[in-house]
Amino acid sequence: MLRAFSTSATAMAAQQTMVDVIANNLANINTTGFKKSQVAFQDLLYIKLKDAGAEVVSGITTPSGLEIGSGVRVAGTVRVHDGGSLESTNRPLDIAITGEGFIQVSTPSGETKYTRDGSLQKNADGELVTTTGYRIEPAISIPTDAASVDIGKDGSVNITDASGTQSVVGTIELARFPNPSGLTAEGENLLATTEASGTATTGTAGSSGFGTIQSGFLEKSNVQMITELVNLITAQRAYETNSRAIRAGDEMLRKANEIARF
Repeated sequence: MLRAFSTSATAMAAQQTMVDVIANNLANINTTGFKKSQVAFQDLLYIKLKDAGAEVVSGITTPSGLEIGSGVRVAGTVRVHDGGSLESTNRPLDIAITGEGFIQVSTPSGETKYTRDGSLQKNADGELVTTTGYRIEPAISIPTDAASVDIGKDGSVNITDASGTQSVVGTIELARFPNPSGLTAEGENLLATTEASGTATTGTAGSSGFGTIQSGFLEKSNVQMITELVNLITAQRAYETNSRAIRAGDEMLRKANEIARF
């Protein structure tokens, strides 16, 4: 049987995964703080029919070998952490991070997750929470008598009460990782640490290595529609081309069988 059948089949499966990833990127094009993913491919084992540099006759070696590849596989998906554009909301509790850093979130299980979604709200107790209702870490409460709230570039949460007195009720700390692409997506705009991401380092926004916080803005998805559509067309064409390779191989075998009958 022609190796082209199995080789092309691996390529078609890989392009299916490519389309799945592109579809998820496009589906989240309006998701706040979403980071797109890219697919990394690897070629498979090669069948070596002749080694490069093999001696043909005494003192003469071949300049190249004879290798036939076995196809391709998806090695993994890489999350791209380029910053998205900022969208003005004029809402004081909306924050966007420009540069490195993640907002820390406390889940009901007690675990700490991380997000770039800065659309914060107040719960019934006045605590700053995500749109899902999870408290940010460290916890910050807004007093009920606060007339206005302002979040500084360093993450400090400043309030002004009815009498005009200003005070700081807390600071939104950021976390950063040696390898942010190693974080795993948990849904609900949350990311979790893995062995690959390394341990989180926390600090104040604007300090060494950390980005700054922009109040009244949200970070949009970093998905570029044109780029994703081009990638989608490329994946579709690659899938079709490999299916044609299978049909070509089938036609070659059919021809060979017809010759064998005579």
